[in-house]
Amino acid sequence: MPTQYGNFHDFCRDTGSLRSTLPVCNLFSESPSRGGNGFGGCDLQGISLGGGEYLANLGSILVDGLAILTALFLIWKSNKKRAAVGRREMQLFLIGYIIISICEIFTIGWFPLDGAVRRAFSAVHIAAIVATTWILLMNGAVGYQFLDDGTFASLALIFGSAIILFIGTGYIALDTAFSWTGYWDDTLVAPNRSYSLYTLYQLVPLVFLTIFFILEAVIVVRVLGEIRPMFYLVSAMLLFAIGQIFQYVISVHLCNATNGAINGGLFESLFTLFSIIMIWVFWSSITEDDWPLPSTETSTYP
Repeated sequence: MPTQYGNFHDFCRDTGSLRSTLPVCNLFSESPSRGGNGFGGCDLQGISLGGGEYLANLGSILVDGLAILTALFLIWKSNKKRAAVGRREMQLFLIGYIIISICEIFTIGWFPLDGAVRRAFSAVHIAAIVATTWILLMNGAVGYQFLDDGTFASLALIFGSAIILFIGTGYIALDTAFSWTGYWDDTLVAPNRSYSLYTLYQLVPLVFLTIFFILEAVIVVRVLGEIRPMFYLVSAMLLFAIGQIFQYVISVHLCNATNGAINGGLFESLFTLFSIIMIWVFWSSITEDDWPLPSTETSTYP
């Protein structure tokens, strides 16, 4: 029975024919970054710069600039919470988000670039997504105090494992895009179809996010015995999901309705930023100093 597993063609078509707002689409043969003619969907136009160049997704570029400033502010705010559990680990997650936002400017923002440079940024973008969602999962595990948070051992474990994921994912994406060794060409079983990238880009981050949610929900309900932080956590997940709906479902309809002026990429970036803020608010709320824990509780949360 035929399967659509690994097939990106419809996703790339619906998120922008020539200028897709999915970074992975820049790696495939039909992408203009590899000399292709596009995916046959609505063409995201944006602003013409003349000479056939377009700043196709100015909205996402502006949101990404705001996201970088917001993440820097949250890093500063985190640093002031000196007694908070997982302070350094949260800052590491925010640094990962900054890297993603920088990459987005050049990948889904469609800042004018040479095709090869865009493919390189796209590979780094995908690798940063996998590594950053892994760091978020590790933030969820920090509250269980398998290792003391903020110590060299804790940070080295999280950073080291994230770097391994970053390098491994980045290598696969780069080798797929440039066919340096040809090894990953076997996963390109059809145009715009890759089992390896589908697994890494679509499924692995989703698994990491789900595990993070479960770990934190257990901390809040079983350890803190509170409900309020769950509103922040659920809000973060819902905001992220709304962004994905804009990207994968609503995008093509927005593009058609606005004659290529905007698509769902702008709103995906915006709702992801809101989600990151809510994750930080959730973390901040469970590291307050006034949680009334039972006297028999052994958790190291304040």
